[in-house]
Amino acid sequence: MRRNTNNPARYTPPFEPAGSQVAVHEPSAALIRDRGVVQSPDQAERPSAERRSQHVALAYLTTEYPKASHTFIRREILGLERSGQTVLRLAIRASEESIVDPADVAEHARTTHFLSEPRLTLLYSSLVALLSRPIAFVRAVAMTLRMARRSDRGFVRHAAYLVEATHLLRISQRERIRHVHVHFGTNAAAVARLAQRLGGPTYSLTIHGPDEFDAPQSLSLPAKIADALFVVAISDYGAAQIRRWVPYEQWRKIHIVHCTVDDSFFDSAQPIDPTSRTLVCVGRLTAQKGQFVLLDALAQIVQEGTDAQLVLAGDGELRPQIERRIIELELQDRVEITGWIDESEVRRRLLEARALILPSFAEGLPVVIMEAFALGRAVVSTTIAGIPELVAPKENGWLVPAGNVAELASAMRTVLEASAAQLDHMGRIGQERVRQSHRSATELPKLLDLFDHYVRSTSDEV
Repeated sequence: MRRNTNNPARYTPPFEPAGSQVAVHEPSAALIRDRGVVQSPDQAERPSAERRSQHVALAYLTTEYPKASHTFIRREILGLERSGQTVLRLAIRASEESIVDPADVAEHARTTHFLSEPRLTLLYSSLVALLSRPIAFVRAVAMTLRMARRSDRGFVRHAAYLVEATHLLRISQRERIRHVHVHFGTNAAAVARLAQRLGGPTYSLTIHGPDEFDAPQSLSLPAKIADALFVVAISDYGAAQIRRWVPYEQWRKIHIVHCTVDDSFFDSAQPIDPTSRTLVCVGRLTAQKGQFVLLDALAQIVQEGTDAQLVLAGDGELRPQIERRIIELELQDRVEITGWIDESEVRRRLLEARALILPSFAEGLPVVIMEAFALGRAVVSTTIAGIPELVAPKENGWLVPAGNVAELASAMRTVLEASAAQLDHMGRIGQERVRQSHRSATELPKLLDLFDHYVRSTSDEV
């Protein structure tokens, strides 16, 4: 399956042609027998070289793509393509944020955004699905109603998901897409699930959190997982959260594939400038990132006489309130808000800092922690979600209780009082941890094996 889709005629879609009367893609015998579970790749014989050389016709679907905070998806797609796998990029809508990274600009041009299509095009897709496969369409409507009843988003939003699913179905037929991989278990996952119900391609999920873990029932997460061929978690914590919502028999189709950082981060590592008094926080200006607590902690140590500068690298809906809080705390000469910046600027800002500080209230496992470690910078963060899997207190960073201003201020003070040599040593430990578990060379083969095993074994039985 090492991916050559230059000749699409070699692929047989796992769904019926548009004119067929029965267009519902039923689970394979193995999936039915094991309640949605096929044998785990680590239990099965690895694909032969000949088998691996045959590619899966694959699409990636997300809610928004590209996006400044989703560089890990871009890295994953580009890594798959470097391995020889062709990936069709699909997104429900274009990002509402400014796209400043040249790599994201290029990805935007390569992505089909459903809601950027003329409305008549989307309605035509729905009409084609209704007329060509009425039974499947009725079943998809029933699924839409079930998801809408559980959700706080209402029927109208879910009816839109059904329309988008019919468009995904039509694109999949045209491009001979055999499998769709979805990042995040939110609305894009609903679209993929409905498309499969219409007789379209199978799908799999990468679940990141925290949104999926905040409202699993409202998002119909258990049902999305049950209908998926396999599910990827990005951390042990994430895998544990997923297991909470599915029967034990389905645990075997949950796999951990870590997010990765580019080698350019490792290659750019530099010792800390001993004169730097800067701490940097990279992320959206949003409630879950905890920036208000960070500002209060900064004000506390500044009032105590500690010299400190803070860079908030990012933008978001809370920027006006954060700017007002900076003025209230008289920190105008201590805090810089950069707005959206590209990947190279993120690297530069991290290298200029003594450490990364991330006081989050809710997370999955932040990629920026991996990036900071790869550059040799220690990390101050909170004891939540998957963060303790990377940040080891007093070894490569500091962990504090989320929302605790005093503990955060104490950790910031410690970073600013530590010698550059001590911080460099901690950064090297963090760098080695990321090198072992978050490089494309180790993680992408895991993902390719999952596509090989699950997608091919299912299509072989259909």
